[in-house]
Amino acid sequence: MDSIMLDIEINGERRTIEAAPNLMLIDLLRDGLHLKGAQVACDAGVCGACTVLLDRAPISACTTFAFVADGRALTTIEGLGANGALDPVQEAFKAKSAFQCGFCTPGMILLAKALLAENPSPSRTQIRAHISANICRCTGYQMIIEAIEDAAARMAAAAGGQ
Repeated sequence: MDSIMLDIEINGERRTIEAAPNLMLIDLLRDGLHLKGAQVACDAGVCGACTVLLDRAPISACTTFAFVADGRALTTIEGLGANGALDPVQEAFKAKSAFQCGFCTPGMILLAKALLAENPSPSRTQIRAHISANICRCTGYQMIIEAIEDAAARMAAAAGGQ
């Protein structure tokens, strides 16, 4: 099978990647680029463990062909934060202990990041609806909801201080 060339901005870095036309994005990330934050669980796009941001919108990497990312910006959990500092959403998840096993955490954080970029002050109902795309079997979601509320407050405080 012939390969194709992909031009993708991955976590802020422009990359040209050779890939098979039928390569799934999750396989490119995990096996080709060694970005292991997106998890493989259901392999059907229903659990959210493989969530990444494509042009700042959450997608399931396990059901998306890699070629879909050609010419676009892709963000994985490894791309959040800067200069060794955690992103405010990551800080809030840490502060609220919004994880137990951690398997769903990268996807949840990226979902939260997308939600807060779209709606900086979501209600609990909006948060619940937005994160319903990701399954967490450990936390019961309460700590995740509190972490997203905390992240919104942190981001608002940071924006107010600028």
